Amino acid sequence: MWAAIDGRRLDVAQDHLNQAVTLSGLAGDSAVQFRVWGHASALYYQLGRHTDAMAASEVSRATAITRRDPLFASLALARLAVDHADSGDAKAALRTLDQAQEAFDRADQSLRRPAWMRFFDQAELDNLATFAYLSLGQWVEAEHHAHRCLTRLRPDLERNRALTRANLALAQLGQGDIEPAVATAQAVPAEMARQGRVRKILGDFTHRLNAMASDTREAHDWLDHRTAIA
Repeated sequence: MWAAIDGRRLDVAQDHLNQAVTLSGLAGDSAVQFRVWGHASALYYQLGRHTDAMAASEVSRATAITRRDPLFASLALARLAVDHADSGDAKAALRTLDQAQEAFDRADQSLRRPAWMRFFDQAELDNLATFAYLSLGQWVEAEHHAHRCLTRLRPDLERNRALTRANLALAQLGQGDIEPAVATAQAVPAEMARQGRVRKILGDFTHRLNAMASDTREAHDWLDHRTAIA
């Protein structure tokens, strides 16, 4: 399901979601249920079903594992903050981001957890905060968290780095910093720029750049770059 979501094959992802919900319920494993509903929220978000995305995030947050382990609670809260931001509720988004950081700081990092949970660290929390601040149009805060994410991101997480760079470019563009924004976008490796969510974010970047400064040298350079890596 996650591979389909990340690759923007959303019809395929919905088929996998139905089976995943059934099997996770039969398993009675709250960590697996947490994971399934977290992915469901991401799927609904990409489908534009924002009410369903928030509902799925709330289900994920309500699983038993979040009451036992603050790290799971932190991830659930961070995802919920993105949903609040996307709905335009800045107050709820910022409050939930603060709660996510507090829960993360309380978590015992030495505990044994499922291997798939290893991705969630301070860098990923900053990555989710970047998404929230971008949705709110708070460009300075988004850039701050994107830089923090890039500083702390593990070297092996190349796709995450590409995703964060694309978001950083959006944050810089939102502040009118066209030259550094284009330079940041061009730093995304070509193979990553063609994939899934990174491709979509860079498409948004292109649209916004053209609306803001289509006649600039930077905009022309960016379009040449996009054509070359397409």
